[in-house]
Amino acid sequence: MSGDGILVGKGAGSGGKAETLLLRLANRHGLVAGATGTGKTVTLQVMAEGFSNAGVPVFAADIKGDLSGLAAAGESKPVFVKRAEELGLTYEPDRFPVVFWDLFGEQGHPIRCTVTEMGPLLLARLLELNDTQEGVLNIAFRLADENQWPLIDLKDLRALLTFCAENLKEVSGKYGNVSGASVGAIQRQLLMLENQGADRFFGEPALNLDDFMRTDREGRGIVNILAADKLMQKPRLYASFLLWMLSELFEHLPEVGDLEKPKLVFFFDEAHLLFDDAPKALLDAVEQVVRLIRSKGVGVYFVTQNPLDVPETVLGQLGNRVQHALRAFTPRDQRAVRAAAETFRQNPGFDVAKAITELGVGEALVSFLEPKGTPSVVERALIAPPTARVGPLTPAERAELIAKSPLRGKYDEAVDNESAYEILAKRKGLDTAPAEAAQQSEGGLGGLLGNLGGMLGGVLGTGAPPAKGGRRPPKSLAEQVVSSAARSMARSVGTQVGNAILRNVLGGLMKR
Repeated sequence: MSGDGILVGKGAGSGGKAETLLLRLANRHGLVAGATGTGKTVTLQVMAEGFSNAGVPVFAADIKGDLSGLAAAGESKPVFVKRAEELGLTYEPDRFPVVFWDLFGEQGHPIRCTVTEMGPLLLARLLELNDTQEGVLNIAFRLADENQWPLIDLKDLRALLTFCAENLKEVSGKYGNVSGASVGAIQRQLLMLENQGADRFFGEPALNLDDFMRTDREGRGIVNILAADKLMQKPRLYASFLLWMLSELFEHLPEVGDLEKPKLVFFFDEAHLLFDDAPKALLDAVEQVVRLIRSKGVGVYFVTQNPLDVPETVLGQLGNRVQHALRAFTPRDQRAVRAAAETFRQNPGFDVAKAITELGVGEALVSFLEPKGTPSVVERALIAPPTARVGPLTPAERAELIAKSPLRGKYDEAVDNESAYEILAKRKGLDTAPAEAAQQSEGGLGGLLGNLGGMLGGVLGTGAPPAKGGRRPPKSLAEQVVSSAARSMARSVGTQVGNAILRNVLGGLMKR
């Protein structure tokens, strides 16, 4: 790496041009594209290493686990040594400061945000709501805001929706029509979200984004790696989370203009998931964030297989590009090749579209911004070898690093502060302890069934208070029946019959 840039690759031969990503223009965003197996992940790793060495913190989603190898020193493999010699470099293995994160808290520090921070637009997409249901959700958020009912986790949102259902006439008269059917549909989607484990993402302590923008004692940028192998099984949650992060960065960072180097570089792998089936309002929000966040000192790099995965309005904002090989077997593939070729500043020395289909593994077409901010003529280049390990850490190595993390203990334990659920329960004179205990013991379903059991207990008049010393008296017959019914519904909720029973019971409660 030179003093003002990152060496990403170099043209073949002794006279090949060095392809350097200038640090002061790295906040103009970028794209790394190419078919599976052509070297995108290695290119991402090389860029992350360069930014870290320059003192720039990095955030990257690790789809396959390979990026975790950044925390371990590489090996002087013959292929790496040879590639370094071809580029006029000396291969020196290195390791980098890494902090691991995981929305589920299994392979890194948990990441949480509050329901309020996620906001109705992203939450509506996450829940796959239609326009009518999204309107009801917006009304619910407005109601919570005006009454100062903090929406921290999903049980807060459930309590708020139940309040809306119980006060349909008053809420509709003030904010617009709210139907019980729409509220019920949102509640069912929340249940599905909890079943997927997404309820762990909503809560406190919420993530402080300053913890992503740190350097180590040697001045190297921390590489924040999000374990995304399990998260990728829930693509809407993955995309919503990363867009939430970008939005939070945009909202909270001050305007700084063009710096000598970015404050943070953000790699968005599997970028097509952000745009698949996204409503126009969301696409407009993404375009605005990408266009304006560079003035906050943040660079965003989309990593995807096909350039067509990124809308043109966003693609036009990406000044630094690395294009690995694309296959042209189908008409859509051929269109992608032509589209990729046309976005480059053409090189009269070769046919760009033909070159895209002929690139070998570890080879790419590269065009970075020149000092005046204009794209360079596209060049064919060999990508530099990474100096850290190529491949994942072992579970034992990962666990050791997490145990030594400077953030250990800050996010590991969830905190349940008073919020909308507790406030609304007090308004109704309900005891919140049974529902909270059920939520802890039953996971995502327990929160709903705990509330259900508490409400049924209140209806039947069996909600006995705790005895002295914090111990509850033995369950009455009615309480045992309610508890048994709740467990039965938990076992059958995945079936059509179970869903029908649960909807009927909830519908009956909402009418009371």
